Amino acid sequence: MLVKTFGSAVYGVDAITITIEVDVSGTGMNFYLVGLPDNAVKESQQRIESALKQMHFQMPRTKVVVNMAPADIKKSGSAFDLPIAIGILGASDQLLNYELLKDYVMMGELSLDGSIQPIKGALPIAIQARKEGYKGLIVPLENAREAGMVNNLNVYGVKHIKEVVEFFKSENSLKPVKVNTREEFFSNQYEFDFDFSDVKGQENIKRALEIAAAGGHNAILIGPPGAGKTMLAKRLPTILPPLSLQEALETTKIHSVAGKLPEHSSLISKRPFRSPHHTVSEFIYT
Repeated sequence: MLVKTFGSAVYGVDAITITIEVDVSGTGMNFYLVGLPDNAVKESQQRIESALKQMHFQMPRTKVVVNMAPADIKKSGSAFDLPIAIGILGASDQLLNYELLKDYVMMGELSLDGSIQPIKGALPIAIQARKEGYKGLIVPLENAREAGMVNNLNVYGVKHIKEVVEFFKSENSLKPVKVNTREEFFSNQYEFDFDFSDVKGQENIKRALEIAAAGGHNAILIGPPGAGKTMLAKRLPTILPPLSLQEALETTKIHSVAGKLPEHSSLISKRPFRSPHHTVSEFIYT
């Protein structure tokens, strides 16, 4: 039987919906995964087989073909484990109400015991799912608040694949995550761990940074180690104009794709500070 599930691939800070077609036939015994998967995707067979065994499901011992369409776009990462596993259960008649699969996008990396690990890029995946009119999105629990910032989309956070199986038996088994994006944005906008008022002395450099912040100018800090360059730069965002909601969403998308969002976090409402190592400029790519 042929069953389709839906996942999403992240490219840059945007996502592309991926249709995962699973066909379990009565002839042959091999497992085929096609559609330009990388090694992390190909290794999903072992993770899925172990996770299904822990739940007392059967991995089909007949020919299984998994196609990830569009087949000409490279698929990478382990987050496709969940939609592939659910597709296999549906195609092998082990999943009730598999007709519901067309309404949901799902992503998550499976552990061998069936628990679901967090993924990168949950926010752009949610934005794309809403844009294409899907009813809901199923993601790991750690990513639920991040994806829940998207309005008009039911986002469900899960910790184990058995919760997903139960959901497709009864849609009432999980409750969607509700996040008030504007309230969180405005409530956290001025909560800083550091503040520019912490700086004692350094009147010249403080004046220079205030002018740079007020006029939107660049600033370069030069001096020996321990002079206070990083300390001052770390506190510069506290005197910059606050992010707009649109800027906050763009910043959060970048952190989401890079996997830099804190656990169970949602929106980044303050201007970020990054401190790369001083040797970063020594790398030369040819």
